[in-house]
Amino acid sequence: MRRAIYPGSFDPVTNGHLDIIERGCKLFDEIIIAILVNPDKQPFFSIDERREMLGAVLKTIERGTCVIQVDHFQGLLVHYALAQKADAIVRGIRAISDYEYELQMALMNRRLEPSIETVFMMPAETYSYVSSRLVKEVFQLGGELKGLVPPLVEARMRDKLASD
Repeated sequence: MRRAIYPGSFDPVTNGHLDIIERGCKLFDEIIIAILVNPDKQPFFSIDERREMLGAVLKTIERGTCVIQVDHFQGLLVHYALAQKADAIVRGIRAISDYEYELQMALMNRRLEPSIETVFMMPAETYSYVSSRLVKEVFQLGGELKGLVPPLVEARMRDKLASD
């Protein structure tokens, strides 16, 4: 069984994330979506809210026989990947700037734990510019999110903004 970790903030989960997960299911038997707990950042959604939304939207993707779990972690990714008995780390790359950062991280992870491979995947062209940070910025400035995030996520963002 080939197990991969797909780490990220997923704050919020975007259609680009879902594209990577769906296509990752063609390569791996199991993918653990691992939400990074970063105490230095002010998230839009709590860990529990992100876990719940991911669980809901993952029901809509084509996964074949791939098992998908949602979890969260804090600390070094390679330590988490080892604890989960993962074979690989999946990282999405949208542009050259992503590649430079992700290459540094992949090489450090390889140095720390050579047994875990990093697999870079590009999202579909449609999502090649979409990031959680950009989605939040567009949303907070009143822009349209249709096609960037699942409808459930957009509704939750609107609800959260209205309640704050």
